[in-house]
Parts: sequence; C-alpha cells; structure tokens
Amino acid sequence: MEEKPFWVALQQAPGLGARRVLQLVKYFGGARAAWEAPEGELLTLEGLGKGAVSLLNWRRQVHPEKIMVSLAAAGIGVITIEEEVYPPELKRIYDPPPVLYWRGSRLPGEGFKIAIVGTRRATAYGLKVAEELAAGLAEAGVGVVSGLARGIDAAAHRGAIKGGGLTWGILGCGVDIVYPREHRELYRQVMEHGAIISEFPPGTPPDAGHFPARNRIISGLTAGTVVVEAAARSGALITADLALEQNRDVFAVPGPITSRYSQGPHDLIKQGAKLVSGVADILEEYEPRSLWSLPREETRASVTLNAIEEKVLAVLEATPSHLDVIMAATGLPAGELNTALIMLEMKQLIRRLPGGFYVRC
Repeated sequence: MEEKPFWVALQQAPGLGARRVLQLVKYFGGARAAWEAPEGELLTLEGLGKGAVSLLNWRRQVHPEKIMVSLAAAGIGVITIEEEVYPPELKRIYDPPPVLYWRGSRLPGEGFKIAIVGTRRATAYGLKVAEELAAGLAEAGVGVVSGLARGIDAAAHRGAIKGGGLTWGILGCGVDIVYPREHRELYRQVMEHGAIISEFPPGTPPDAGHFPARNRIISGLTAGTVVVEAAARSGALITADLALEQNRDVFAVPGPITSRYSQGPHDLIKQGAKLVSGVADILEEYEPRSLWSLPREETRASVTLNAIEEKVLAVLEATPSHLDVIMAATGLPAGELNTALIMLEMKQLIRRLPGGFYVRC
C-alpha cells in the first residue's frame, strides 16, 4: 500500500505513458523511489527526454496521498501491476498498463474470458449474433470483455448479463465518464455484473487516440477475441491484430457477402481466424477445466442418478454435443431424453447451450 499512491502519481504524470512508468520503476527499484528520484538523475536518465521535465513539474503540483483520497471519495478503485489482484493475462502482454482504475462489483482477476468486438454501426444480424454468443459464453461460465461502445460491444455486454454471467467494459476515457451517454443504464448493469475498467485517469474525456490503447487491454485480458461485423478498416480489426501479437486466439463471424461489415471478419477468416457459427466453435478450442468452476468428481459425489440419466451422462463430454447426436448415441425416445437432460441440468452435471447443444460440467 505504501507504493500504491506513487504508482498512481507516476501514471498520471503528463507525457510519461505506460512504458516509461514501468521503465522508471524498474530502474529505481520501486514507484516511490522513482517518484522521489533526484532531479539531476531524472534529467540525465537516458530515454526519458522531455518526460523528465514533465515529471518534475507534475510532482511539484500534486501529492500522491491526496490523489488516493480523491479517488476513494469518488468510489473509484485502483489496482497496480505489482498487486496479486492484477489480471495475470494482462500482465503478460508487451506493454501492460501499470495502473487500472475500476468501478464495479468484481475485477476480472483469474478466470476464463473471451472478448467480443465489432462495428458501432451493427446490423440487426450482427446485434443478434453478438448477444447470443455472449449469452452462450456466460451460460458456460465464461466472462465476456468488450468496449461498452455502441453496436456490437453493447450487444455483447447485454448478452453476457442475459446469460447470467460476468462482463467487463474497457473504456477509452475515465471510468467516471459514461460514453456514449445513452449507455448510462448499461454502464450501471456492467458494474453490477463485473466492472468498468480504464487505464486513463478519472476525468479523461474520450479521444480517438485512446481507443487503440484501450483495445490492447480488451485483447490482453482474454484468451481469444471474436470479431462480429467490421468494415475493412475498423477498431475491431485493430483488436484482432493486437490479440495475434499477444499470442491470443482470433475468431470471426461470417456475414452476408453484400454487407460491407462482413469484409473485416471474412478477411480474418481468409488469414486463418477460426470461423464461428455458434458458441460451440469457441468453447471447443479450450480445455474444459478452464471453463467450469465445479470439479466433476465433487458434483457426482453429491447426487444420485437413475439408469437413464447415467446413460445420457456417459455420452456427454466437455465439448458441446447437439441434441440429435445425443439421441442417436443413447437410442432414447425424445421424451425420455429431454427429461433426463432436464434432471442432469438441475443436478448441475451438464449445461445447456444455445442451439440445442449440451456439455458435461
């Protein structure tokens, strides 16, 4: 805690940026040591340049402890890169943000997460697909990350909430600013079902130059990024490129060839992104232990199954199976099969996914 105010003060210093803050802390051996470094040493430090003058001017104007008091009064939380609660996936990217500001009920932390991004000018098709994919991921226990923008982002957050899951909105402005303004209610809902997160200090207005930096956090927090509708030049494609640079997976949803918003996903598919026609295409790429919070053995020990339920459970796996496949494998009549599936779901041994798919927990 003694270091935390100095991390925040350094991060808010004009003209430094994330990489220089990390370099300063590493060079001086700590955030406080960097903040209190001798003026002469800062001015001669290689690579700091004009940032040294900015930092010296900044530390004459502010007091780190007072910054923390004002943040607490505004109900804004702060985590630094040296804390255990800092998301481990984000820490592994090339240029992680040294400080994250947040408002909400739950930090991303450890746990499996997927990003869903796309155009702000989404079609009815794109909005429906984004919401259904997010709902399916949420029902499977996967967190959904997006940018709280109009269009696909908003649909993804709504879908995650609809699916009873967790979702995190990453902003290109301060967490105290609702942008766009019409998302005030969605902003509140995301706070209740996750958190609003930004590396930009409170009060920072939205700016076009902030969004590429915001996008690296969206992709950096997640195992993979799903692009749903994007024009040839789109911020969503920047997020996909960043995901590839961070060694994360990229998925793309195909669309009508007559739509300009299909061009981005189609180009990604041509370049090797996995085509997504349903949530199962995403889930099957990952180890099941990353998705489920309740171990199968513990669940089985607490319930009793009849012969039909045992038969159905035996053919289900952690990768999604369609209802028709389950019926063919068990040979059960539709009525008996549906009853068994309902009972197994109530006993939390299986999960039902959109599109008639089932997975074993």
